[in-house]
Order: sequence, then C-alpha cells, then structure tokens
Amino acid sequence: MAASAVKTISNGTVTLEESTVADFDASLRGELIEPWHPAYDEARTIYNAMIDRHPALIARCRDVADVMAAVNFARTNDLLLAVRGGGHNGPGLALCDDGLVIDLSLMKGIRVNPARRNVRVEPGCRWGDVDHAAHAFGLAVPSGAISTTGVPGLTLGGGHGYLTRKYGLTIDNLLEADLVLADGRFVTAGPQKNEDLFWAIRGGGGNFGVVTSFLFRAHPVDTVYAGVTLWPFDKAGDVLRWYRDFSRQAPIDLYGFFAFLMVPPGPPFPRELHYKKMCGVVWCYTGPMDRVDRVFDPVRRRAPVFDVLGPMPFPQIQSQFDALYPPGHQWYWKGDFVNELSDEAIELHLQHGAALPTPQSTMHLYPIDGAVHEVAPDATAWSYRDAAWSMVIVGVDPDPANREKITTWARDYWEALHPYSAGGAYANFMMEEGAERVKATYRDNYERLVEVKTKYDPTNLFRVNQNIRPRA
Repeated sequence: MAASAVKTISNGTVTLEESTVADFDASLRGELIEPWHPAYDEARTIYNAMIDRHPALIARCRDVADVMAAVNFARTNDLLLAVRGGGHNGPGLALCDDGLVIDLSLMKGIRVNPARRNVRVEPGCRWGDVDHAAHAFGLAVPSGAISTTGVPGLTLGGGHGYLTRKYGLTIDNLLEADLVLADGRFVTAGPQKNEDLFWAIRGGGGNFGVVTSFLFRAHPVDTVYAGVTLWPFDKAGDVLRWYRDFSRQAPIDLYGFFAFLMVPPGPPFPRELHYKKMCGVVWCYTGPMDRVDRVFDPVRRRAPVFDVLGPMPFPQIQSQFDALYPPGHQWYWKGDFVNELSDEAIELHLQHGAALPTPQSTMHLYPIDGAVHEVAPDATAWSYRDAAWSMVIVGVDPDPANREKITTWARDYWEALHPYSAGGAYANFMMEEGAERVKATYRDNYERLVEVKTKYDPTNLFRVNQNIRPRA
C-alpha cells in the first residue's frame, strides 16, 4: 500500500500516510476497503446504477465502536464523509468520490419485543428483514412499498407506505434512536433524551449523525387483503378523477396508491396485457375480513379489467414489486407533495403518463392523509402534515443507453406538474436539487433544523445528503 490521497470537506486533498490508514484499519472489527481491494467494486455499488462513484476508503463497520472510530477518523483528518445504509438512495448520496464512506451493511441485528410491541433494528437492515422478524409475532412497522429499501434512509426521510393512513409515517412510530455524533460521542435521542435531536432526525435525514439503532413501535398487522386493480389507459382520466375523491374518503383501514405503468411481462398478469400502458391502484386493507366486500365494492364498481385482490401475509404485499425493481437499473426520480388534484393537473398527468418511456418507468401518487394529519406540522421535522399525496415520477431502465431518455421524461413531467404541487417534496424522492429545494421541503421547520444542525454538527461533517447547513 502507498499513501492515500483523500478529498477533504473543504474540497481539497489530504495525503494519508500508509501507517495512518493501517492504524485505522486495525481499529475496526469490520474491514477497510480501498480501491485495490477485491471487494471494492461490490462495496461501491448501490441500487441506482446511474451512480458511479469512487470513494478513497470504505469502512465496513461491524459495530458501534467501528462507527465511532470511522467518524473520529473522518473528523480528525478533515475527510469528506458519506454514510451508506441500504444503498437505495436515488441521487447516490450514500457515496462520495475520493472521500470516506461509512458502510453500515454488516450491522443487521433485529430484536422484536412482542410484549411491548416494539422492534430494535440496526442500520444495515432492509425492510424485508424487519417484516420477516416482526411477522412471526403478528406485527408490522409502517415503512414503504419495496422490501429491499434500507431502514435508515427511509426512516430518516420520514417513511410512508401501505400502513401510513392507519398508523402514520415511519417516524411517527420511532420511539428512540442511538447515534454517533460528529464529535464521536454516542447518544440516545428520544422523547426525554436529546429531545431536539429526536425532533430533527424524524424527517431531517442523515444531517445530524450516524444512527446505529432504531427502536420502532410495531402494530398488530398479520394477514391483509391486498393486490392490484388495472384499467385501460383510455379510462385513466375517469379513474384518476374517481380515485381523487374516493382515496380521501376511504375507510382508514384502506390504503391505495395510484400508478401509471406498463404491465410487466409475467405472472400474475395475463399475456394479453403484457407491456400495455395502463393505470392502476395497488391496495392494502388492514381491517376486518368480514368487511372486505363492502370496502371494495366501490372499487369493483369501477369495473377494473384486472383484479388480483385477496388475502395475503403482510410481507407479501411489501415485497410484491421487489423483482420488478432489482438493483442495478438506471434510476431518475422527481417528487412533490400534492394537496389537490385539479382537472387541469389530471390532464397533464394523462399527457405525460401516456409517454412512459420504458417498461419500468412509472408515476405514483401515495396517500399521506389519515393518521399523518393527526400530527402537528411542527411536532417533527416533516412539515407537510397537510398534504394529501406524495407524488413520485420515476424513470427506470436497465440499459445505460436510455439514461437521457428516462431523465428527460421525468424532468419534463415534473416541471409540468410542479405548479400544481404544494411546493416541497418527500426528501427521499429528491435528486441533488439544491438548497432552495431543501428549504421548500421543510418550510417553517427549516430554521429550527439549522439550529439543531449547528448544535450537533457545526462543521457540517455530515454533508453528503439533502443538506441542512449549520450557521457559519
């Protein structure tokens, strides 16, 4: 090994002597991966293949002591630092070029306490791990809609999915978290401990430290009634107008997100629908099974041409689309919060939805009403407690040659619909869009987030994220 040139947080370069790097390596229970290491390319690969970054060092941490050592090493040497959890981060903010990456993927412990209905989760876990562990006890933690998503990123950004209308955002079910701060200290943040930090991490992203453990409230969710209903695209206007009204008045037990899609070429979809552009709703009902027919009667009266609704274990609907969206595809997405779906906005949706550029590209409208609206806008960093939907426009394709096509389509679609939005977006549905976009996402909570950032990370060590800058 030779001396390593590593980028600093001031955008310069520092040369780390071989002995310095060797001492850091020796301090870890995990392993330090450098560019010559045979595991380097695997370690720098994340979910979105559009991201191709080359860190100088990757500290694959095995425990909290490793995380503390890595944070201290980065701070002492003024290194550019990124933190990787599940690696799903769309804009690639789990990595940095020429800096140090703290990789949490080996920290995968889970402990379910069925008596207290809570789940302790380490940051290397993905939501499929949590679903599996909790389901054995008839429990579930509100999360997203793809089980390969990492726990840290989804949680710290807010977290919405199939259980949101009934049980709130993922952060609404976060009871406490352990963190390593920028100064290397280990702390717990909760309702009675470091309350300002606890407030900030519930929606404020990875700006404040490295979370090494989450404690979640779990809920009695076992078998759900779930699946997909599809309609021809020429019915999409009528269906979306119906969905606009039905979604907001539906029973709290019923969740359904709207989508434009090309039908995947495989089961459970019949061959005659493969690759057809359609619209659909993915449903998840958590209420009593003897009410299913009554609850879904308005859906079936809309005469979907495809209906695979039925009872299933909750982890099944959570992982239903994992195979459709495997790691290694090109991704570009843009998001917005939405209060109203005007007829003018729906016409624009139809125009751009009809131009889906590739079979996996899509647009989703996720409901974020119900229990989400019962929490005050200033109770957590997530400020859009009044929004009705979280919209995401996603360009996806396995072929790098289609990168420009999917990116242009997503941007054009978003620019057309943004004037009809609430202004900000779910942080986890943003690319690298700049400081003003981050401010718009946190609205009146932004200045308070700046104060917390200044207290806990005054040098902005944790800056490779949707960054909230400390006061100078």
